[in-house]
Amino acid sequence: MRSNSPIGVTPFHAGGTLRGFVISGRWPDTTKEWSQMLVLAVRVASMPGLLTTSTVFGVREELPDEPEPDTVGLVIAEGPVLGEDGVRPGRFAEHIPPALFMLHPPAETNPSLPECTGAASGCVLLPGIPHLGLEHRAAWAEAEADGTVTSLVSRVGLDPISDPDTAVLAMLLAA
Repeated sequence: MRSNSPIGVTPFHAGGTLRGFVISGRWPDTTKEWSQMLVLAVRVASMPGLLTTSTVFGVREELPDEPEPDTVGLVIAEGPVLGEDGVRPGRFAEHIPPALFMLHPPAETNPSLPECTGAASGCVLLPGIPHLGLEHRAAWAEAEADGTVTSLVSRVGLDPISDPDTAVLAMLLAA
């Protein structure tokens, strides 16, 4: 169901670290809308010091405590990709979220253009159910702190193993 009503995305942080986004109005309906949301998330991640390491964010269709009107859910930082506190494989196997994001801060992004030092990057994986004919979808974005989008790619019907970011996100979904 496509709607022309807007999607509100509000980042939030704790202790100076990006902890997630509050989504209001409605959830994205299409790969294009999820890509647009990814671009916004990557722009936020490019802010100096807000994201210290590559981090996985999970979509949760639950409301925060005392939500504002029109709030539909959250995109929450689940943890870093690597390290002692890293998100473990199978973390989402019990309840597969509608989308998983991986955001990389500027210090962990290889910019697509040499003049784009300081760019952050990220990926969103929209898991499908291939045996039912629902293909995996994904998008990748790179943006600078001034808001310039230096790269944006989206794909439908991808094999998650074909890209490092989607491979990690798919592994976190697998039991």
